[in-house]
Amino acid sequence: MAERYDVFVRTWWKENKSWPNGLEPSLGVKRYIVHDVDWAEARRICKEYNSTHEPGRLSKKAEFESA
Repeated sequence: MAERYDVFVRTWWKENKSWPNGLEPSLGVKRYIVHDVDWAEARRICKEYNSTHEPGRLSKKAEFESA
């Protein structure tokens, strides 16, 4: 059986005035978009999300992990 994946969105930074540019590296909470898809579908969803959503100051992006 092929490996399955969960797709989620999270930020990569948090606001912190004591860090350069006011940003501290910090993995945000995972907010799941979809569960249990194959690799090609997970990749497609991430590419589509990331191309249609501005990551903003905190670099919010879609990713996937093994289900």
